[in-house]
Formats: sequence, structure tokens, C-alpha cells
Amino acid sequence: MISISNADVQKDGTIHDPSNKLKVKAFNLLKARFKPRKGEVRFFVTAGDEKLAFETEGYERHRQLHILQMISHYCVYLGLLEAQIHTHLPAA
Repeated sequence: MISISNADVQKDGTIHDPSNKLKVKAFNLLKARFKPRKGEVRFFVTAGDEKLAFETEGYERHRQLHILQMISHYCVYLGLLEAQIHTHLPAA
């Protein structure tokens, strides 16, 4: 399930997996400040001019492949078909 708080800010939202209670928050790095939290897993997405950060909420040894699938689904939902997922934010 994907929840986006405001239709105008479509790249700030949360991905929920009700089966294991995992949440992954999305941050638009061009419009919001991202401060990583200790103990959580994060990935970064670049797609053209778009730069997004994704961070788990309540990470408890979930499989990283599952997290990547959630991020991939979110990117497809937003229409970012050329999205590339990175473990670190690539240099400009």
C-alpha cells in the first residue's frame, strides 16, 4: 500500500507492507531535507533530474530484496520508469 499525504508533493510518501509491518518513507531530495536515522536501511533513487531517498521505519532484519521491491513498485507508481536504485547518493 502506498500513502501520499498531499497530491502536490507526490514524491514524499510512505510505502506500507501490512504483512510484516515494514514501512519505507520516501523523501524528495530536491524539496526536502533528509537526515538519516541510526539503525534504519536507506536507498537512493535517481531518475533524470529526480533524486529521492528511501528509508525504512522500524527495520527489524527484513530482507533487503523486499525493501528494493517496495521501492521499485513506488517508482513505477510515480512513473519513474528509468529509475536507478543506489546504496549511496551518487555525486552530482
